[in-house]
Amino acid sequence: MPRKRVDKFAERRAELGEAALATLAALGYARTSLREIAQNSEFSHGVLHYYFNDKTDLIVCSVRQYKARCVTRYDKVLAQATSYDALTEGFLTILGDTLRDEAHMHRLWYDLRAQSLFEAAFRADVVEIDQSLEDMTWRIVGRFAELRGTPACMSPAAAYAVLDGLFQRCLLSHLSGDPNAVATLRAEVGQALSYLFGQPASAQPPAL
Repeated sequence: MPRKRVDKFAERRAELGEAALATLAALGYARTSLREIAQNSEFSHGVLHYYFNDKTDLIVCSVRQYKARCVTRYDKVLAQATSYDALTEGFLTILGDTLRDEAHMHRLWYDLRAQSLFEAAFRADVVEIDQSLEDMTWRIVGRFAELRGTPACMSPAAAYAVLDGLFQRCLLSHLSGDPNAVATLRAEVGQALSYLFGQPASAQPPAL
């Protein structure tokens, strides 16, 4: 296939993947099919089948695009913060906002990651996406360490597991209707950041 056609094909896949995100996020992996996505979008089932082998192909494409945006979400606050406390406030604000405003998108990611334990077709992509999120987390932790003048006392994998675990737990609380889920996330992640450096931080985590 000529390069130009390949590029156009990839662009069209990206467009379709983006359009499918809302339906995928609302229904999840098990309840989603290409036909269901077509019924909830302006694209026909035939068009989706032309650009994607199956729903697995489409879901991976969609989630990859969403997570590619996620890994740059904190770049601005990392660049602008000039103190540990300022970075803490900026980071926790964005973290809470994304839990509240994009809960269904995050739910789709955790659904895909859980499915990869059973579906080998997902595994390589999930491992790659997960690594990009771990790398993002370590960039954030590294900036905290610079501003504090203290190295983190956990490995990149451990730091990611702690913060991701807190986020997933609070996501479940939020989806279950807990009005305090965002505040809880901010408080517990603020506390976890302090522990990452082996002692309490000067900044107090936001009150519930």
